[in-house]
Amino acid sequence: MQPSADAPLPFAQTAAEVMAAQQVALDSGLSATEAASRRERYGPNRLPDVEHRGAIMRFLLQFHNLLIYVLIGAAVLAAAIGNLIDAAVIVAVVVLNAIVGFIQEGRAERALEAIRGMIDPHAAVIRDGQRVDVAAEDIVPGDLVLLEPGTRVPADLRLARARNLRIDEAALTGESLPVDKAIRPVPQETVLADRTSMAFSGTFVANGTATGIAVATGPESELGRISALVGTVEKLTTPLIRRMDQFARLLTVFILAACAAVFLFAVYVRDYPWQEASWSSGLPSRPPRGLPAVMTIALAVGVQRMADRNAIIRRLPAVETLGSVSVICSDKTGTLTRNEMTVRSVVTPEGVLDVSGVGYRPQGGFTDNGAPVQPGSNTALTEAARAAILCNDAELQHSDDDWSAHGDPMEGALVCFGMKAGFDPALLRKQLPRTDEIPFDTEHRFMATLHHGHEDGSAIAYIKGAPEQILSMCDRQLDQDQIAPLDAEDWHEKTAFTARHGQRMLALAMKRLPKGTQDLSVSDVSQGAVLIGLVGFIDPPREEVLSAIGECRTAGIDVKMITGDHAATATAIARELALAPEPQTLTGDQLDDIDDTDLPDIVRTMTVFARTTPAHKLRLVRALQIDQDVTAMTGDGVNDAPALKQADVGVAMGRKGTDAAKEAAEIVLADDNFASIVAAIREGRTVYDNIRKVIAWTLPTNGGEGATLIGAIAFGLTLPMTAIQILWINMVTAVALGLTLAFEPTEPGTMTRPPRKATESLLSGTLLWRICFVSILFAIGAFGIFFYAIERGQSVDMARTMVVNTLVVMEIAYLFSVRFVYSGSLTWRGMLGTPAVLIGVGITVLAQFAFTYLPALQSIFATEPVAWQDGLLIVGIGAALLILVELEKSIFGFFARRRTAAPKTAASETAA
Repeated sequence: MQPSADAPLPFAQTAAEVMAAQQVALDSGLSATEAASRRERYGPNRLPDVEHRGAIMRFLLQFHNLLIYVLIGAAVLAAAIGNLIDAAVIVAVVVLNAIVGFIQEGRAERALEAIRGMIDPHAAVIRDGQRVDVAAEDIVPGDLVLLEPGTRVPADLRLARARNLRIDEAALTGESLPVDKAIRPVPQETVLADRTSMAFSGTFVANGTATGIAVATGPESELGRISALVGTVEKLTTPLIRRMDQFARLLTVFILAACAAVFLFAVYVRDYPWQEASWSSGLPSRPPRGLPAVMTIALAVGVQRMADRNAIIRRLPAVETLGSVSVICSDKTGTLTRNEMTVRSVVTPEGVLDVSGVGYRPQGGFTDNGAPVQPGSNTALTEAARAAILCNDAELQHSDDDWSAHGDPMEGALVCFGMKAGFDPALLRKQLPRTDEIPFDTEHRFMATLHHGHEDGSAIAYIKGAPEQILSMCDRQLDQDQIAPLDAEDWHEKTAFTARHGQRMLALAMKRLPKGTQDLSVSDVSQGAVLIGLVGFIDPPREEVLSAIGECRTAGIDVKMITGDHAATATAIARELALAPEPQTLTGDQLDDIDDTDLPDIVRTMTVFARTTPAHKLRLVRALQIDQDVTAMTGDGVNDAPALKQADVGVAMGRKGTDAAKEAAEIVLADDNFASIVAAIREGRTVYDNIRKVIAWTLPTNGGEGATLIGAIAFGLTLPMTAIQILWINMVTAVALGLTLAFEPTEPGTMTRPPRKATESLLSGTLLWRICFVSILFAIGAFGIFFYAIERGQSVDMARTMVVNTLVVMEIAYLFSVRFVYSGSLTWRGMLGTPAVLIGVGITVLAQFAFTYLPALQSIFATEPVAWQDGLLIVGIGAALLILVELEKSIFGFFARRRTAAPKTAASETAA
């Protein structure tokens, strides 16, 4: 039966006490009748079903956006006044947007389904004294469950019997290596990752066998609690969507106000017919219909570029959200580190030797305080390397310039260490063949192997295991070339010192046995052994991560490590990666004692969070988001799913990540590499810059066209363009020119700028000024060429033809200026343009030649051929626009740099 809230937790009780509480006997288990009764009482051993929105509702909700409402209204208005082509284009854009959103969204909810799939459909239990296979959902509290290698644990079990049991709990706790399990109770306050008397639902049995008592099933299990946490996480809107909503509101108010004002003025002041007033007022004040489509394409281009950098995007808006990230909460194992154990140090009576090299590649050497050490010159080092290879079941394999370990990762690291010391494992094992062994067991906590082949014919046992266990078995130590009495206190200090530097420790020992010994028992090695030394292991940082973290620091992005690993190990890795000058660490236990109101301030000062649970990770992400930090969270296990879903950008590992993590995340890394996250952030910033460029080009050019028409209406002048000519301008330029900005490459210095604030508006003060400034320049250019043509006695059709060409040339010129947000455009690189820009400009120029000189289009658009001298004048107006805008950008940039430099100068003087 499931324990009451005030009862001792099962892992803190003895197995006998748990069986008594569950009213079950170890040999007979539950009866079939009692099992059926408990299933009725506690329900099936499965996680609750998840309610999903239907496909139709999910599709309809794609239209629930203010800017989309404006576009739909514009389409209705265009259709009402007879502009069916305009209406059709707007409707096509809206529907395309909805289809893209429908395909990309709705996947994160599958995280719960993925977690439910972590329970195997069948399990072996003891009922009525017989072993039977039952459906996993039929397991009830009190069932005796049998565990074997390769099986998945079907419920939370209190272990009653265990032999050599090791369980892979990485998906649940983040522990990088399989955990040794035993039946001894552990203290009540023990954190989840250290509850060695428990086997948790959804984890894998790596080796060994066990019998466990089911103490929590379904939603009451640790897996169920994680599922509940995922269910409590509300879906967040991305910074882009929030800014787009704000942008849409402002744009809507402006559009409706401008449309109404122009219409009323045209009808009641200038006596325009209402039909003509409708299109005259609607054209200059309509929403830029190509904007949503171009923004969607910019995001899609970002998706492709990120895929080239091993970041697979699952939700389209996440592309831009990455560019806003100010904090990255990263898992340690496999993301910041290689997920390959490496011997980093060898502790002998003479001192500590450092071991170079990473991973399983047997390349590296030994140093003592920086001075090289030859393996043959150090007896303890030589014997340690020999013991590491012989008391070992792993092998290293070399293929395609890559080395991998077959067997336990730590044993693979020991073989690599022995090879660095000059041994050939195959030859050594042939020279000193193994004749017997004592396998590692969680009860005696060591492994021993018996070997023959020494010249004197004696047998020798090599032993490796937990330092405290091996030290209790030794009374002597190998000191240089002789055997000396064991200095146990000195070794305990060395063990503690090395462990504080984040290294996992193993002790190596040996014992000579009488000639003719063929069998090896625990009693043969339990005392009188000779300690050779200690070896320290670490999962080394990825080489490329150090530079990636440096890039994050330059870009103003804070990196925090959140891991289930031990505090000392995590802090050591953080120090090697230079996450902070002196990394501050907080453990899960300490986190529990911090109030939610104080947590945000504390989180900002901490670098490492160790021994964390899923609830801890979720609290940390939420604390960071309180101050509007845009947070990216990386993870691979089901324990990471709640935090991945809560984060602004969830990043799951593609290689070792669970389905639950991938479904909860917006981005999946194909190579599980932190450096790929940084590369993706760079692309995310580029996408946002390109979206800003699209807006910065679209609104002023549309504003210039509108200002020209409004000016004509305001002064009662002949309209310088007809409705169909304006439709032509926008049909050609929106696609051929505006679309090219979605393909712009990353600007220099993109990763030297601080992250954007989540509250930053798309319509900044600078952009609003630029819209007004460029719109006025467009209107001046249009009216100037119009009156120039009329004054020369040209027809109105000729004047309008020249106006349309002038507007298009100015839009081309402004395109080259808007391509660079943070630097000047009047450079060879800026004028040359990208292939997309050159193709777009080429298409636009050809279209304008056809518009102006092709008889078929002349009859449709009422155009006349323009003389070459007038053509040069039009090009000159475009060049003048580019120069004026670049001068304006330079002036604004100069004053912006002065404003930025002023606070720094003041701060420096204060410090002085």
